[in-house]
Amino acid sequence: MTHPSPLQTLIGLAQDDVDAAAQRLGRVQRERNDVETQLDALITYRDEYHTRFTDSARQGMAAGSVRNFQAFIDTLDSAIEQQRRLLEQATARVEAAKPEWQRCKQKLGSFEVLQSRQDEVAARKEARREQRDADEHAARILRMRAPQHL
Repeated sequence: MTHPSPLQTLIGLAQDDVDAAAQRLGRVQRERNDVETQLDALITYRDEYHTRFTDSARQGMAAGSVRNFQAFIDTLDSAIEQQRRLLEQATARVEAAKPEWQRCKQKLGSFEVLQSRQDEVAARKEARREQRDADEHAARILRMRAPQHL
């Protein structure tokens, strides 16, 4: 069983870091999408509720109902503002996770370039060794065929 080279070990560790950073980025993106979906739902509900109230108010409504409506709309507006703040925070987490993922990817890429260069050097050495062996073999055959002078 061959042992991985130190560079291969670093590549494996860097790949693990990339995978972990990608998972973190994916998680915060999903969380942001969930927050945005909730915000959209609150806004839609507020708009629908306001439309229904406006339609009802045109036909006459008691003052208590108007106060209740306004209180409920104020509560929805407060929830919408809170959700917007949560969306800003979630967006900030996504933006903070992106550079970390990119840094990990770049580090992995650097190690892979080094591995590629190392592989090229090893391939050239092997090609030179094989050429030298072939040359020596050819020279040996020529010496064996050459008439020997005594």
